[in-house]
Amino acid sequence: MKKEFCYEEAVERLEKIVAEMEDSHQDIDHLIDRLKEAKGLIKQCKEKLYKIDKAIKELEEEDEE
Repeated sequence: MKKEFCYEEAVERLEKIVAEMEDSHQDIDHLIDRLKEAKGLIKQCKEKLYKIDKAIKELEEEDEE
């Protein structure tokens, strides 16, 4: 089961993954695992940003009425 992070936690974890991947001493299997984790975190972040954008647009529309 994937852990659901808040946006800030997901970004922080992504930063750690990038730093870890920049370490040339990692084996390829570990790097693949980190890439998969990063992909999931990016998806979570995009979904959260989409929801926030949608909510902001709805609030703006309400103000215009």
